[in-house]
Amino acid sequence: MIDTQLDWASFLGNHAMTWHVKPMSWNEGAFIGNGTLGAMIYSEEHRDKRHVLRFVLGRTDVVARRPGGGYPPRVPVGELHLEMEGWLYQPFSMTLDLWNAELRAGITTTAGEIRLSAFVHSRDGVLAIDLQTSEGEKHARAQWYPYHEVDPILKNADGFNLNQYIPEIVTERFERKGVRVGRQSFMPAGAGGCVTAWMQTKEAGSRRIYATIDNQRDEETVNNTVASLLLAGGQPWDAWVQSHRNWWHDYYRQSFVSIPDPIVEGFYWIQIYKLASATRAEGKLMDNQGPWLTTTPWPGLWFNMNVQVAYSPVYTSNRLEIGKSLVRAFSANFDQLIANVPEPFRADSAGIGRSCSYDLVCPVGQETGNLLWVCHNLWRHYKYSMDEALLRDLLYPLLKRAVQYHIHLLQEGQDGKLHLPPTISPEYGSFLQLAVPDAHYDLALLQWGCETLLAIHEMDGFRPNAEIGTDAEDALRRKWRDVLARLTPLPVDETGYMIGRGQPLEFGHRHYSHLMAIFPLHLVNVDNEEERELALRSLRHWLSRDGDLRGFTFSGAASIAATLGLGDEALRYVKSLIHLLKPNTMYREAGPVIESPLGGAEAIQDMLLQSWGEGIRVFPAIPESWQEAVFHDLRAEGAFLVSALRNKGRTAWLRVKSLAGSPCQVRTDFTNPVQAPGEKPVAMHSLGGGWLRLELEAGAEVNLYADHAAAAAGNMGCAQPVAAGKAQQYGYFGGSKPWRLFELPVL
Repeated sequence: MIDTQLDWASFLGNHAMTWHVKPMSWNEGAFIGNGTLGAMIYSEEHRDKRHVLRFVLGRTDVVARRPGGGYPPRVPVGELHLEMEGWLYQPFSMTLDLWNAELRAGITTTAGEIRLSAFVHSRDGVLAIDLQTSEGEKHARAQWYPYHEVDPILKNADGFNLNQYIPEIVTERFERKGVRVGRQSFMPAGAGGCVTAWMQTKEAGSRRIYATIDNQRDEETVNNTVASLLLAGGQPWDAWVQSHRNWWHDYYRQSFVSIPDPIVEGFYWIQIYKLASATRAEGKLMDNQGPWLTTTPWPGLWFNMNVQVAYSPVYTSNRLEIGKSLVRAFSANFDQLIANVPEPFRADSAGIGRSCSYDLVCPVGQETGNLLWVCHNLWRHYKYSMDEALLRDLLYPLLKRAVQYHIHLLQEGQDGKLHLPPTISPEYGSFLQLAVPDAHYDLALLQWGCETLLAIHEMDGFRPNAEIGTDAEDALRRKWRDVLARLTPLPVDETGYMIGRGQPLEFGHRHYSHLMAIFPLHLVNVDNEEERELALRSLRHWLSRDGDLRGFTFSGAASIAATLGLGDEALRYVKSLIHLLKPNTMYREAGPVIESPLGGAEAIQDMLLQSWGEGIRVFPAIPESWQEAVFHDLRAEGAFLVSALRNKGRTAWLRVKSLAGSPCQVRTDFTNPVQAPGEKPVAMHSLGGGWLRLELEAGAEVNLYADHAAAAAGNMGCAQPVAAGKAQQYGYFGGSKPWRLFELPVL
């Protein structure tokens, strides 16, 4: 039996984000959200604003139409300020409780004390603040300011980005049914708008502040926001709070990971919290920063890496519900993806360019491979769920069109091979946007696309939901096979994979667009000595050109190293990423980009469990320092739930549960695995090299042990935390605490 009686509150309590000095910027703030509505909470040091705790509000779908054209960017909507009688002073204590998704603070001011808790309700889309004050702070108040009325002192603290479009905003204030309303209209007329509503109640010595935002501005929207607040405020407080917490408790229990590194473990769980704060199944696509909009040149969706990497942790973490927002967006905008390609190709093709809004209006230019990369995410969602409707109704028809667009671009060279014209390899040369022929990015994605389409056709029982007929489908299969047979090889030189034909990697390159064949596409056979050496040479050369290495450079490098089984190296890359992050685990360049830390979470998963190429790899890239590690109900391709325990540097126990009855091949470090006594026997076949084939029907599971002694012991205590190597490094995130890295005796 698996011991799953985990004390989640205590476990995640070790990783709560903490502040002992007031945060004074977005980079240090505490963030809360429910996938659509969010707030970043921090303060200010200027003497005129030391009495203010800012709740910088955001809603992901509030956008403005620009008069000069271009995609509708997200725009800031305003802030809710807790304005106190005195200055925020010491002691200051603030905690972001991951388990309950709640912020709690104890604030001392020069006039008194304040205790508060705050959360965005997981289901109801309402921000709530529970406020208790001493006598000296009884006049502390909450006040809403639309963005254009926020004091310049605070705006200056956040910084300006002159590339960011912010429309002129006209705000109308009024009250309805005891609820205060701010209706904002973006100018010129018809550019959009939103409604913010807030109210205060008093009960049993507490004041409670409720606020919400909607992305429309008509009367129906006003009435709906008012009704939402009145409904929330009319609920019994304790029951309403518990319903919020219940959602999060169920969410966390979907899988469990524990490793003997408190900083890395804490970072991982904060990213799991961040995922569900940033989007939900019914929410909008994750853009570059989730609900926590601030100054940025990137107030939209970017598809040459950002969206795809942001969703990367949902699959192995067994949180496919979060990934449904990506599935829904591409299903709902299928026709627009067709319209994004030039008119002559729309009969059979589709694509997406670099950046756009939620409507996916994004014509394809010279950066052509982005839709294929999105299809890889959709493929992962299918493989981890085995959802046949997703495969038939969205993935197959969309992938077919994305591949066909590239086939239109292919040209036969004098060598008889099929070549791609100059296209952009994302981020190489940055603003130069260098276009090179036979770019690795596009060639690798095209190869993966053709191979995947053929693999889909070979699936038992697959029937394409298409109107073109069997003969036409047969012709397409012949075409895909021909492309694979004649497609020019990925360009290579003495340093490894090149950017494209005639273009070596000559200077720092933050993107791994020239290494897609290794990761995430897994086209490289890392068990082949020659292919492995090429991949390793490419990785090392890439990181040696350190002129432009960024956060997602190191998340990608970590996953590539993990693919190669290099656990120690993968961990070094993860730790390099963590050093580049802000104290609250957000990441920022010219503006926030949410995908880099989320990609780091996937890299940690890749060290523990990998599934690609029809096989599951257990503890494939464990650092030497992780002698103990455990995970429970991580998900693998084929819709398997996998749990495993590592003890004294070896796998001690493994459980595989089949949800769909798919073929199952598993690689472990077991020599002669023993099935748990008393279980229904499961047929096992050794395939060599540590690989086992397990015969598992849908709903069946098998528990394997390293030896008979371990099997006789039975309960391996799987879902329990492993001992931390450096317990003083718990609580590293939140406010900046770099001294915790160095084991100072005062800790």
